[in-house]
Amino acid sequence: MADIVPKAKRSEMMAGIRGKNTRPEILIRRALHARGYRFRLHRKDLPGKPDIVLPKYRAVIFINGCFWHGHDCHLFKWPKTREDFWREKIGGNKVRDQAKRAALEQAGWRILVIWECALKGRNRRDPDDVLERIGAWLAGGGMEHEIEGMRT
Repeated sequence: MADIVPKAKRSEMMAGIRGKNTRPEILIRRALHARGYRFRLHRKDLPGKPDIVLPKYRAVIFINGCFWHGHDCHLFKWPKTREDFWREKIGGNKVRDQAKRAALEQAGWRILVIWECALKGRNRRDPDDVLERIGAWLAGGGMEHEIEGMRT
């Protein structure tokens, strides 16, 4: 199936997709800061350059887009064009995600993944619920955790 958007427009659209400082990321950062958590951003010395690093808790937070990381939710849908390219791209992202999580865990870091669907879309969670879950995870000491949208 051919792309329904002209090549120049598609290029412009793809160039507008950011890898850091996304809206969901900024939302979580503001809320954490307002609750007194202090953190660092995108530390290059850690595997995967986590979105948020909380050294006091030896914890990192990744805020993943459901499409780019192939999350099994209503926000993810396989593209109808260039299917082989997208399966390879998203599959590679998943493999890299697992590798960076394993490296962080081996180095003694706790890992939280917040999925985009927890913050937007029809199955999103209440923002206070997401923040309560983050706080509980930080206080609880669990190693790896995920926050995703509500299942229907």
